[in-house]
Amino acid sequence: MKDVVLDKFTGLLKNLIATPSFSREEDKTAGILDAFLQEHGIATSRNHNNVWARNKHFDASKPTILLNSHHDTVKPNAGYTRDPFYPHIEDGKLFGLGSNDAGGCLVALIAAFMYFYERNDLTYNLCLAATAEEEISGKNGLELLVPDLGPLEFAIVGEPTLTNLAIAERGLLVLDCTVHGKAGHAAREEGENAIYKAIKDIEWFRTFRFPKESEMFGPLKMSVTVINAGSQHNVVPAICNFTVDVRVTDTYQNEEVLDIIRQHVACEVTARSTRLKPSSIDKDHPIVRAGVALGKTTYGSPTTSDQALLSIPSVKIGPGDSARSHTADEFIYVNEIKEGIEVYIKLLEEVIL
Repeated sequence: MKDVVLDKFTGLLKNLIATPSFSREEDKTAGILDAFLQEHGIATSRNHNNVWARNKHFDASKPTILLNSHHDTVKPNAGYTRDPFYPHIEDGKLFGLGSNDAGGCLVALIAAFMYFYERNDLTYNLCLAATAEEEISGKNGLELLVPDLGPLEFAIVGEPTLTNLAIAERGLLVLDCTVHGKAGHAAREEGENAIYKAIKDIEWFRTFRFPKESEMFGPLKMSVTVINAGSQHNVVPAICNFTVDVRVTDTYQNEEVLDIIRQHVACEVTARSTRLKPSSIDKDHPIVRAGVALGKTTYGSPTTSDQALLSIPSVKIGPGDSARSHTADEFIYVNEIKEGIEVYIKLLEEVIL
């Protein structure tokens, strides 16, 4: 890759880093991305703070591959020793908030999209989507945009994976559970203690093993993480509330897991959301085979991304290291961006040409 090409996309990333783009506050970075693409002759569309584009010779009769990454960031944590909005390169590292998660992936995907943009011999269409609110799983990000994009065959989701292939990702259910008892005076052994009633269900969550287990992740995991009950020491509690964190594997759908839980426990169970679905792609899918041929490893990702909002096969891959995400003095190696661009192009060449 020519240095001038790498400099162009490194420069775009620097511009994004220098522009705060916390979730729900991505208007300015959306404008930067929109302007960058248009300056390079690419027609864009925008919905809220989501920017998207199709390849020049888009053909509705062909299947479409979604290239997606996000341009929102978390807020910088208190451990920063550098200005999080000052992008600078030191010892081959580009520092700045969002550099690793997921700015490097986003600019590398844009570079790959632009590489193929003018080709008229592609067997697939390409649709680039730079989306908002990923860090909060917001409803005005990819979920809002997908209906605008038309039919999609599969997706490449740009997240830092050291350019290895995350071919499965856990979904997430957060359950609010309520057990009802009857208040009474503790000294007279009155009432019905809601805490004691809750213990049976809590123990079920701790010990139950779902019959289907994932090849990538093993058993589905459930953890009781919050318990609230009682008002004072001498009053038998009438209500006990507890929260359960459920990490759903690719062997189940969220609604299926919820049904199984409700069949086994006596408490009231309310899911905060069923939107964050588990995702996976077949090991024999062409894009996975292409990655393996490049020497990339496959694995199941423990972290949640916008894959959870897609109902199509998807693979998560990108430059950078997930271990650096959300850390103080976040950075990505410039060479990682270069590798990311090259890997995305090589992957797509194996599928669309």
